[in-house]
Amino acid sequence: MDEVDFLVIGSGSGLDVANAAANQGQSVAVVEKGPLGGTCLNRGCIPSKMLLYHAEILETIERAGEFHIDATVDDADFSAIVEEVTAEVEGDSESIRDGLRSSPRHDLYEGEGRFVDDRTVEIVGGDDDGTRVSADTVLIAAGTRPSVPPIDGIDDVEYLTSTEALRLETPPEHLVVVGGGYIAAELGHFFETFGSEVTIVGRRPTLLPDADPEVAEAFTERYADRITVHTGHAATAVSESDGEVTVEARPYEYGEDAGEVDDGEAVSVTGDELLVAAGRTPNTDTLNLDATAVETDDAGFVETDEYLRTDAEGVWALGDIVGEYLLKHSANHEAQAVARNLLGDDLEPVDYTAMPFAVFASPEVAGVGATEDDLRGTDREYATRTYRYDQTARGSAMKADGFLKAIISLEGEILGCHIVGPEASNLIQEVVVAMRSGSGTVRDIRESVHVHPALSEVVQRGFSGQFSRGDTDRS
Repeated sequence: MDEVDFLVIGSGSGLDVANAAANQGQSVAVVEKGPLGGTCLNRGCIPSKMLLYHAEILETIERAGEFHIDATVDDADFSAIVEEVTAEVEGDSESIRDGLRSSPRHDLYEGEGRFVDDRTVEIVGGDDDGTRVSADTVLIAAGTRPSVPPIDGIDDVEYLTSTEALRLETPPEHLVVVGGGYIAAELGHFFETFGSEVTIVGRRPTLLPDADPEVAEAFTERYADRITVHTGHAATAVSESDGEVTVEARPYEYGEDAGEVDDGEAVSVTGDELLVAAGRTPNTDTLNLDATAVETDDAGFVETDEYLRTDAEGVWALGDIVGEYLLKHSANHEAQAVARNLLGDDLEPVDYTAMPFAVFASPEVAGVGATEDDLRGTDREYATRTYRYDQTARGSAMKADGFLKAIISLEGEILGCHIVGPEASNLIQEVVVAMRSGSGTVRDIRESVHVHPALSEVVQRGFSGQFSRGDTDRS
C-alpha cells in the first residue's frame, strides 16, 4: 500500500489544495479518472465560454447594420472553431498531467478512486488499477456529471449532454433542448447563432429560474424572439425514428404541488439532435462512501460542517460535490478555505457572502445576493430600483437592451443586484466588492468615482436616485 500525507480525489479546484500541501513539504497523491483539470477545464466553463465568444463575434457582425455599417459574414468554419477550442483545452489538461508527473512531491494515480475505509482509496481502472493509497488527510473534490431525468424512452434514443455538445463539429439542423437553466441557455444561444433551429423545453415558468424573477422574465422574452421556448412544460417521453428525435412534453406546474397539470396544450417537438441539460448529479455514487463515515444528503451531495470537514475524521470535501454553489469560482473559494484550515493555526468557516453567478448567453445575465423572490413573504423590508442601460451614454451608443435591478434594505444595505444585458458578468463585480470588502451599503457605489462615459455608470446610477419600496406581503 502506498502512503502519503495528503490525497485528493479530483483534479479541479482540489488541486489547489494539493499544491498548497506540497508547497508545505507534504507528500501528495492526486487521483483522477478523467482528463486532468476537472470539469471546468475539460467539459464545462472553459470550452463553453471559448465557444461562446466566437458566437459573440458573429452576433456583433450581424448587428452591424444597426450602426449603419454594411458588414456580412461570408463563412463560419464551425468545425475549425470547435477543433481549435478542443485542442487548446486538451493541451492545457496535458500540461497539468506533465506537471504532476514531473513533480517530486506529487504522485498521480489515473483511475477511479473508491474508498476502502475513511482514509484509504483503491484505484480502479487505468495503469494503477488495484493500487491502494492511504493518507493522513483526504479531500473529496470529485465533482458532478450531467443529470439525466427519468423520461420515458430516454434510454432508447441517442442524446447529447453538455459534454458531447461542446465537441460537436457540425451544428444540428434542429436542436431540441430539455432543461431551462444556464447550460441550456448558453448552448442554445451558441448553436442558434451558428445557424441551428433551437427549441427549449423547460419545466419552470421562465428560463434561468434561479435568477431574479424580473430578470428571468426579460431574458425569456428576449430568447423567445429567436428561439422557440416552451416553459412550464415537462418532457414526458422521447422517441427516435429515421435519425430524428421527438420529445413529448406536458404542461407542468412548479411549486409545492409540482407536477403535470391538465390545463394547457401538450407539446411535441422533433429535431435531429437532443440535448439534455437538466442539472447536475454528484459523483458520490462512484466513491463507495458506504465504506466510510462520510454522510450525504438526500440528493447525494457530501455533507460538511462550516469548515468543509465531513463526518469522517481527516476527510474534507469541496466544490460541486458538496452542492453549495455549483460554480467554479465558488470551488476556488472553498479550496482557499480548506488550504487555510488545513495548513493554518485556526479554523475559519467558509464565507459565502456575496457569491455571484453569471450566464454567458445573449443577453448576459449576472446576479449576487437576494432576489425579490427570496424577500417576498418575509418580514425583511426592502426597496428596489431598476435602471436601463440606454439611460447612460455608453449604453445608448451600444443600443444596449438591458437593465440593472438593485435591491437594498431601507437603511441602505445592499441586499442584491441583478443584471441582464451586455457585460453583466463584469458589471456585477463592483457590487460584489462593495458587499464583501466595503461597507456593504449603497454608499460604496454612490461615492466611488466612475469613468464617464463608461458602462459602469449603469451600476452607479442604478444604486442612486429614487428606490421603490418592495412588497414583502406578496408570496
